[in-house]
Amino acid sequence: MNQEIFDELTNYLNKKRNISKETLLEAIRQSIVQACKNHYGKTDVSNVIVNINENTNVFEVYAEKTVVEKVEDELTQISLTNARLMDGRYELGDVVRVEIKSKEFGRIATQNAKNVILQKIREEERKSIFQEYQEKERDIVTGKVEWNVGKNISVNIGRTDAILTTEEMIPGERFRANQKIKLYITEVKDTPKGPKILVSRRHPELVKRLFEAQVTEVHDGIVEIKSIAREAGVRTKIAVWSNNPDVDPVGACVGVGGARVNEVVKELGGEKIDVIQWDENPAYFIENSLSPSEVIYVAADADEKTATVVVPDSQLSLAIGKEGLNAKLAARLTGFVAIDIKSETVAIESGILPEYPEDDEYEEDYAGEMDQEDLPYDGAETFDADPEGTEAVPEYDPAKENADPEQPMFDPEA
Repeated sequence: MNQEIFDELTNYLNKKRNISKETLLEAIRQSIVQACKNHYGKTDVSNVIVNINENTNVFEVYAEKTVVEKVEDELTQISLTNARLMDGRYELGDVVRVEIKSKEFGRIATQNAKNVILQKIREEERKSIFQEYQEKERDIVTGKVEWNVGKNISVNIGRTDAILTTEEMIPGERFRANQKIKLYITEVKDTPKGPKILVSRRHPELVKRLFEAQVTEVHDGIVEIKSIAREAGVRTKIAVWSNNPDVDPVGACVGVGGARVNEVVKELGGEKIDVIQWDENPAYFIENSLSPSEVIYVAADADEKTATVVVPDSQLSLAIGKEGLNAKLAARLTGFVAIDIKSETVAIESGILPEYPEDDEYEEDYAGEMDQEDLPYDGAETFDADPEGTEAVPEYDPAKENADPEQPMFDPEA
């Protein structure tokens, strides 16, 4: 093959399909061996040797033949007479290397050899794609929307396509052709038809990766995202912690004027995101997780993974959230299976809180305007989740005298 043509071919395969020159040369070698099998009608051609000069791209094909008196196998044997025509010193039983002229191969053998090269290239390309995207598993990629596949969407993610199923879309999402979107690779499978890449836009880890891309402190490990609870398309809560006391984790994630968090919100189609401070004390963590509601009292049982929370009467619906979403996300975020939210009035009536005298210094502070729809409610409600647990801390009852101040109770107004 012409050197310039061969170099162009190898450069193209290397850049476009990530196939090395060595792989191409090996494919050519295998194709020649296959052509020999077809030409001689044999399955065993182990005596055939293919030498390829990588500098000149010239290949030579030899068959090692044993010198015999009578030839019974043309591929593996040579007569003494013919051997001595090559070198008069050959004797019976010697092994002679005889060149095979590939031009003598028939059309079928040549076509099969071509198919071997193409098959080898396809196999190497599939392997290369699988390895590339396997390294990106549990990470995000940018894809370009191509077309609908039924109710699903085909998205080009570089060297291959992925199918975004309706189950992995954010509810209510609509896409246009050529739109660029962020996808989270959940799994990469190696199948006979090539790599199968499973992607998602509703996975909670998508939010984490988006913050890593937007927030330098998160990317560098200064700010750590401890946990995430997400209801895709509606609201996400993320708990953050700073490994540097001089860095405010919430402020770093929100950004100046909300610039950083707004970029994530935009990518998720307007999904609300609450960034809250993580705390190793489960009571404080639960109090933070119920933001934007104010919390008066928290008693956490870390062994049972349950907690009782008291909020001002006027903020009960805010703490619960529309259809209980705020409380459910708080439970998932903190790792508690149940959070029992009570209004202050109900808590006093049930003896959880002491009744404050009218002239007491205690005053209610409101958490600002409620950004969720008010829900009719006249008592307490428990919201279940199924997250992992946290450290065990005994429940604290402020009504008991001589209570241990180290217990996980938070009472900002006491």
